Amino acid sequence: MTDDDLRRAILARVEALRPGTTCCPSEVARDLAADWRPLMDPIRDQALRLQDQGLLRITQGGVPVTGTDIRGPIRLSPATPKETRDV
Repeated sequence: MTDDDLRRAILARVEALRPGTTCCPSEVARDLAADWRPLMDPIRDQALRLQDQGLLRITQGGVPVTGTDIRGPIRLSPATPKETRDV
């Protein structure tokens, strides 16, 4: 599975969310493989890249977070218009 495959899967899952909802990266991993746990770190890495590009929002406890030092559970959602920027 390539980085592009992971990015497409993340964006597809996030784009399918109802407004105001979020998803867990494990939902993306479960969409991709029966043995999904090894995909968690690569999915988190790609989610961070997508957030850096303004295509995704990552939160913890409902609060937006950034950076590679994020620890613990995170949620993914579409970037808000304010967060979206030209890449």
